[in-house]
Amino acid sequence: MSPARDERDRIRAAMDRILGGTPEHSNGVLTIVALATEASVPRNALTQRHTDLKNEFYETVRARGGTPDSEQRLRKQVRKLKELRAADAKEIARLKADVEGLVGALHQATTENQLLRQELAGAPR
Repeated sequence: MSPARDERDRIRAAMDRILGGTPEHSNGVLTIVALATEASVPRNALTQRHTDLKNEFYETVRARGGTPDSEQRLRKQVRKLKELRAADAKEIARLKADVEGLVGALHQATTENQLLRQELAGAPR
């Protein structure tokens, strides 16, 4: 399927509407998905055929001091993953300490068991 002749024009018009805060066909968030919806083109039109327009859109958003919604979502996810990783590291450290304690207790029980067996073996019947 070949792109429509006016595809680039529709994308540019959609960029103007979204960046101007007056979207007509989308929710107006600063994403490629919303831009594609606003321009009535498939998303891959921006990710494959018109990457220059996609890059221009994101550059314009950044130049205005904004952060694209997709980047905000990724940053939030990275923060959450870092928190989870830190919590996991604490849990791993606690489990390692527990293992060391359990190994010590097992060693002590084994030693006591051997002593008791020796006593039983040496006791008269």
